[in-house]
Amino acid sequence: MGRTPHIPSELKRGPFTFREALCAGLRADSLRGKAWRHLGPELYCWKGWHEDPWLVLSAWTRLLPSDAVFGGGTTAWLWGVEGVRMYPIEVILRPASSVRTRRGLNIRRCSVDPDDIKEARGLRVTSVHRTLCDLSAQWHAVEALVAIDATLRLGRTTSAALMSYAHTAAGRRGASLLRSLASIAEPAESPMETRLRWLLHHAGLPRPLVQTELRNSDGRFVGRADLFYPEARLVIEYDGANHRDRVAEDNRRQNLLVNAGFTLLRFTASDLDQPELIASQVRAALLRSRL
Repeated sequence: MGRTPHIPSELKRGPFTFREALCAGLRADSLRGKAWRHLGPELYCWKGWHEDPWLVLSAWTRLLPSDAVFGGGTTAWLWGVEGVRMYPIEVILRPASSVRTRRGLNIRRCSVDPDDIKEARGLRVTSVHRTLCDLSAQWHAVEALVAIDATLRLGRTTSAALMSYAHTAAGRRGASLLRSLASIAEPAESPMETRLRWLLHHAGLPRPLVQTELRNSDGRFVGRADLFYPEARLVIEYDGANHRDRVAEDNRRQNLLVNAGFTLLRFTASDLDQPELIASQVRAALLRSRL
């Protein structure tokens, strides 16, 4: 039977550097044992530790230059943007920095205006506006719009403020697309709702209202529409994974909407793989309303 590995108590609390491991009494070869997990060059954690992303980022700051700034998807995650992953960790360093991209860590070299550097729980991060501008440069347009919509829903900025920032940042990568996306952004309730709205926009269809309260002829509330065309009284819904758990409730709501004179189209994630079909159904419904 193998010996029980020595686990210093101070190394159980979170990620630690190679130097901190040596100071705690471990040998270099000890870190190759099954008790430890390698997070990145010279960064480790005990396998029994329940990962706290904030502590992981704090540990990285001990290995990076003091002027490093977290950015991109990592900062979007820190700002609470739904559907964004923290990994791989993205760090912005000055152009002359010699630190290189490595496993789990993406390095970008560029300048960041002092006004675009904020602090989140002791970490240096890019501002909300700079983060969304960078994502507009790095991500596909619809995914950048997902992040923008989520940020609006959190109340961290407004479309007008984003457009103003994009105007000020003219010439920077991502600024032009940020300005364009900000003009159609809405505080959508889910990433898939944003993707559905983008599909309609990309198909050249009119811009629908978002998260609209619907009432019958007596003024009674009958539901809230994900997307809504008021002149056509056309309701467009995205049915997520939890639809199966609330079929009866959704059916009752659908009956109320139909009886109140609304037309309802419902789509799922698999439908979004057929954008032409969705666009043609919405277009046909809008045309029928004009007959």
